[in-house]
Amino acid sequence: MIRSSANSTARPIRIRFDAGALRRNHLIARRHAGAARLWCVVKADGYGHGLARVVDALAEVADGFGLIELENALALREAGVRQPLLMMEGFYDAGELPLFAEYRLTPVLHRLDQVEALRAAALPVRLPVYLKLNTGMNRLGLAADELERALTLLADRADITLMTHFADADGPHGIAAQMVHFHALRAGRNLPVCLANSAALLRYPEARGDWARPGIMLYGGSPFPEVTAESLGLEPVMTLASELIAVRDIAAGEHVGYGCTFTADRPMRIGIVACGYADGYPRHAPTGTPILVAGQRTRTLGRVSMDKLCVDLTDLPKVSLGDTAILWGAGLPADEVAAAAGTISYELFCAVAARVPWVEAE
Repeated sequence: MIRSSANSTARPIRIRFDAGALRRNHLIARRHAGAARLWCVVKADGYGHGLARVVDALAEVADGFGLIELENALALREAGVRQPLLMMEGFYDAGELPLFAEYRLTPVLHRLDQVEALRAAALPVRLPVYLKLNTGMNRLGLAADELERALTLLADRADITLMTHFADADGPHGIAAQMVHFHALRAGRNLPVCLANSAALLRYPEARGDWARPGIMLYGGSPFPEVTAESLGLEPVMTLASELIAVRDIAAGEHVGYGCTFTADRPMRIGIVACGYADGYPRHAPTGTPILVAGQRTRTLGRVSMDKLCVDLTDLPKVSLGDTAILWGAGLPADEVAAAAGTISYELFCAVAARVPWVEAE
């Protein structure tokens, strides 16, 4: 059972953070990257794992960190982080640029007006700059004519790397068309490039570039819907666990939970777990979503409540009050839980509520 050493009467839900698994996942990314360096993507509070926690775990191995939140970048610098920091949406207002210079932040520029603002700022230092190119995702990025203008404006002001983002590196379209477009834009320019996200890094060696940007794979999630994290050698960094706080028997025809969405078709034994949507478990997870109880696989029943969910113990006669329930993590991949709930592991990780305490893996 997972208990708080500081307060043994606390609600039993916990998240276990496995720093060793994070470093081992980083090593897998490193092996796939070849000679490329790695931006460890830690945006969105380290994909919900805690920014400081993740950066501390990777401090000795990361080449640099990628994020989007300026306040978090400044906090990392104030905490002593010296690796390069890639600001993946650049700056939002030209008034931020003196901070970029003072704290040595690398902006990703994806609009021409950002390039113009950087030139006009006449910063006292020469910043490294990433120019993001739109090669088919049609979200952020410079077009061909804008790239020409950007390169002219920055020629004597910045050290430039070219970057793009793949729309379907994890799917059937792959990266071929975008790579053709990228190379056409880059033609004749001997500039470093940053291309691969987790999916491209694992699947397409030609996208390694000079820098890659692993994200979800660092946290033990698979970027591919049809490939398990385990088969990729990835380990869960986050394990969300709680306990059974009640066990009861119900008769055939009785209902479980709000809305009576589950009806027993036979006599059943059910358990109630101290975890609900206020803890970050997806409310839309249907009956049948996998869960581990006392190390044994079973399923959820009925609608997820704010603080509780119900599980099927009918075929687990030895399971009892106080036994541990793993919602996702060690022994139960978050990808599998997410798929059952019609979402992705990224959302599960980022949705974990602040009220859930964290413990370090032993």
